[in-house]
Amino acid sequence: MSEAPIGIFDSGVGGLSILNAIQERLPNENLIYFADSKYAPYGKLDEARLKERCLFIANFFHEQNTKAMVIACNTATALMAEWLRAEYSIPIIAIEPAIKPATLITKTNKIGVFATSHTLSSQRYQNLKNTYAKGFKVFESHCLGFVEQVELGELETEQTIGLIKRYLQPMLNNNIDTLVLGCTHYPFLKNAIQKVAAETPLTIVDNANAVSLQLNKILNEQGILNSSHSGRSTFYSSLGSESHNSIFSRLLSSDTKVNYIAD
Repeated sequence: MSEAPIGIFDSGVGGLSILNAIQERLPNENLIYFADSKYAPYGKLDEARLKERCLFIANFFHEQNTKAMVIACNTATALMAEWLRAEYSIPIIAIEPAIKPATLITKTNKIGVFATSHTLSSQRYQNLKNTYAKGFKVFESHCLGFVEQVELGELETEQTIGLIKRYLQPMLNNNIDTLVLGCTHYPFLKNAIQKVAAETPLTIVDNANAVSLQLNKILNEQGILNSSHSGRSTFYSSLGSESHNSIFSRLLSSDTKVNYIAD
């Protein structure tokens, strides 16, 4: 059981930011990553369609005998985490915007949150904000277009910079000093966001480290950490495209082969 793989999925390539953190903390684990890029962004899907996609991927992981599953997507976490946990017996580690860490960092008590519309409107997110952000001013934006730019590998193009300016500048005008990246695609835009913020003091936080810590904790508690050898990562996608390999390779900074899975 300890050598069984861990399944990680996202609507596309964004969850690779989570995979990177897991690889760093748990280098002996075997990982299977599924990018559902054919259907990205999940924020545009209705709940029924999103459930179909999560079921398809979870069943694929089940066929691969995974010992744990990581939902590396805030939208899927917000709407499907509890349902998936009821359906599958393996540990399921979900992700959520780093509101709590942001409240511990901010000095102006003003926080920006970049996330999808599904995440921002979900009860899970509202509960998180009500629990940890009382007394803080929270500015939110659904950032239409961010996921698509990352999926294309256009991380610092003129169009991407323009989108970031559109969503970030009003927050900076309101004196935020901390920005939560509430979608796993967005950390790949961190350099571009910092360029737009320029000399404005801005701390950017995401939840990749928290997810890897939680995964490590659960695997350790259940006695299924893999300590026998260096782990291997395998990549799958619902999008059959040669350019997809180059985007994976760019985001992971290494040559990467992506296996196509037809649905």
